[in-house]
This record gives sequence, C-alpha cells and structure tokens, in this order.
Amino acid sequence: MSNHQNVPKATLQRYPVYLKALRKLQHLGISRIMSRELSEFVDVEPTTIRRDFSFLGSLGKQGYGYDVGSLIEIFDAHLGGAFQEKLIIVGAGNLGRALMNYNRWNHVVGEIACAFDINADKSGNAYEIPVYAMSQLKEKLPEGCRIAILTISSNVQETVDQLVSVGIKGIVDFTHEHIQVPKGVTVKEVDVVSMIQELVFETNALK
Repeated sequence: MSNHQNVPKATLQRYPVYLKALRKLQHLGISRIMSRELSEFVDVEPTTIRRDFSFLGSLGKQGYGYDVGSLIEIFDAHLGGAFQEKLIIVGAGNLGRALMNYNRWNHVVGEIACAFDINADKSGNAYEIPVYAMSQLKEKLPEGCRIAILTISSNVQETVDQLVSVGIKGIVDFTHEHIQVPKGVTVKEVDVVSMIQELVFETNALK
C-alpha cells in the first residue's frame, strides 16, 4: 500500500475484514452500500469505517455511499495482489487437516494449495488438497508461494530452515516452539491457550 507507514495498525487489521464483507455483499448482488449498513456486517462503527477508508482516498459520495465493486478493486490494488496467495500447510496431522477442511476463505487471504508432512504415509489427498512428503517440498512448492502454516510438533527449527531455503517469507506458527528466522522472514504465532486466558480474564472482569 502506498503511504503504508501512515496507516494505523488497527486500521490495517480491519482492512481484510472489510474486504471479506464486501465480497460477500457483491456475491449477494449488492452494488452499493452506506457506511452505517456496512457497519452492521463488520461490527465496526460507521465513523471508524469512514476514517479507515479515508486512508485509501476519497472513496464514497455523500448520499450515495460506496460502490462495492470499486471498493473491492481498490483493496485488491492496495493490499497485495488481490489476496490470491498460494498457502501451504506443513504438518498433515489433526490440526493440519482441520485447517484444510476449513479452506473456505472466499479467496480473501488466499487458498491452501497443498500440504506437506514428514510422514510419507500421509501423502495423498485430504479434502481435495494434495498432501506431499516433505522430501518433495522443493519440487512441489507452488510457484510464487511465500507463506506456510506450521502445525508440526517435532523437528520444528529444522523444518523452518527448510522452508526458508525454498523461499518462504511468512510463517503462521501453531507449534509453540521458539524458532529463529533470518531477517526478511516474518513469524506470526497462534497461541490458542493465551487467547483463552485473555477471554477468561475479560469475561471475569465483566462480572
């Protein structure tokens, strides 16, 4: 995104939410929408929506609202290749296969193209997604693939090194292991236990 540095982090985190809602609206045949109407879909205040959109230019017209198709094109242009990332899963166990089954993201952030597992016996197809042995990583890695979802429980650092060596630049980490990556590679940790702890704290605070 141009001028990316000036966009607040919270706004950047909401952009994919807006895009997903807009694509659903387009699928429903809705061609234009007011900020107050979009607010009901994304659970964000209309004033916040208008402020978030203002970072991308003058997108709406007073009394008319926003053209859904134009907004989608603008998000696609500014936020990176129409979100058509080819993602891979590394680890075809229970969690990995659950994520493959969840492969229903309406191409908002991409699609899971294939999975890899150190156990060659798991090779084949899971939910119509091909699963390959890790030994085939270099050969079967989708062209242009930059992001891997890591759901393994052993040989974590060794696997990360292997992923980096074939060009992976972003890792979604479900392993709970401390891993090291070189500069230019980003790791996002998913810690369900911590999320639950936060929810318990927040719900207790509401009592």
